[in-house]
Amino acid sequence: MTAAVETTNDSWSVLLSGRNGLRSIALAGGVAVHAINVYLVTTILPSIVRDIGGLEFYAWNMTLFVMASILGSALSPKMIHSLGLRSAFVVTMIIFMIGTAICAMAPRMEVLLLGRTVQGLGGGFLLGLSYSAVRIVFDSVLWPKAMVLISSMWGIATLIGPTIGGVFAEGGHWRLAFWFVIPAVLGLLFLVLTQIKGGRHSTQDDAGIPFGKLSLLAVSVVIISWASLYKNNLAINLGGVLVAIVLTVLVGRSDRVAQANILPRGTYKRFSPLAVLYGCVALLSLGVTIELYIPYFLQHIHHQSPLWGGYFMASLSFAWTIGSFLSAGKSPQTTEAFVKGGPILAAVGLVLLAILMPMDLQTLVPGGAYWLLVPLMAIGCGIGVCWPHLLTEVFHAAPKGQENLASAAIITVQLYSLAMGGALSGMLANLSGFDDPSNLNGTRVSAAVVFGVLALGPIIASWLVFKRQPQTHP
Repeated sequence: MTAAVETTNDSWSVLLSGRNGLRSIALAGGVAVHAINVYLVTTILPSIVRDIGGLEFYAWNMTLFVMASILGSALSPKMIHSLGLRSAFVVTMIIFMIGTAICAMAPRMEVLLLGRTVQGLGGGFLLGLSYSAVRIVFDSVLWPKAMVLISSMWGIATLIGPTIGGVFAEGGHWRLAFWFVIPAVLGLLFLVLTQIKGGRHSTQDDAGIPFGKLSLLAVSVVIISWASLYKNNLAINLGGVLVAIVLTVLVGRSDRVAQANILPRGTYKRFSPLAVLYGCVALLSLGVTIELYIPYFLQHIHHQSPLWGGYFMASLSFAWTIGSFLSAGKSPQTTEAFVKGGPILAAVGLVLLAILMPMDLQTLVPGGAYWLLVPLMAIGCGIGVCWPHLLTEVFHAAPKGQENLASAAIITVQLYSLAMGGALSGMLANLSGFDDPSNLNGTRVSAAVVFGVLALGPIIASWLVFKRQPQTHP
């Protein structure tokens, strides 16, 4: 099928005009809906737990959503192959709307978590389908700009998500924030039905999807989350972590010899280029896990509104974007300095946040809680200045013939690390008194523990960065 008129013009006007423009909105909108939902829910989550309870399950909202997203993203090629692109989008959007409706009507946290899992599955499908559809609906000359457009939706989401969530949360109507998303999905569904042609497309057969291994990784994360509920039983906590580690190791050993791989060949060799690079991706992603807790700690310790709590959280992602742009197009020597210095800056930011967040800044310094923007933006900027260069090195280090797998594995590693970080941080938070909203001292201790321990991720990443062999590619 040729979904767009063949052209040699790769200008933005060709991509954004006519039917190409409508298709661009549909594909970029799919990513935007997923991304906005991430920041929206993180912003309103403190209001949710005040209303329906379940503070001990706070981190599960990220864990279950992200793990379901991994499965959805991995299965999206199978959906295209089996249903065709248009039908796959229709099924996906229905799944996402069902999950959103469950969240909006949830009477207690357990029901909300069910909705978040269904949402995550639909969101993962949306991500996978939107990226895969670029090669199907656009001429090849437009692929680079289409990918830039789709990827930019994450930056836009850092502004829209907290705004929508914050406005509804401040009005005491967090459920309306979920309902607000459904009309947007219906609009995208209309575009898909009218602009994307039906029919099946050859993409990837079922044997190419390591579904069993991804499922085991999901189980490992859920086990840690389950163990975190037993805050007075250290044996269960440590046992859950141990079982999760064993499962992860078993998945890695199987992946080394399997036909359908999660990671490309050579990744499992100690200190190999890919092992170091994927390790950095995973460890730096742990630093981003703190976004889940920023609105809660700001509201309970520093008495910020839901709207401002959401914007504080988004400042990290905003600084990440700025850092990425600032580090682009530099000389090899400057780029290497960014790659080595970025994780250190992120680690310093996390340590400062662990020190400042528990303090009563309003009475200690002029400006009060606004000083927290300094470590938050340091974390984001630190990751941002090195992140695109690490990913580029992954592309160069990929074995011949496995370049696509190497790039897809970046998303898998990042999402799995976010899910695992959410599970581990939930355990740390519950162990240090987070699950009692009336215990302000416990909340302060939880902030110090969670941010301080998560700082180990960028610290170890900075060590790995110095262990790697710098790339000489331009």
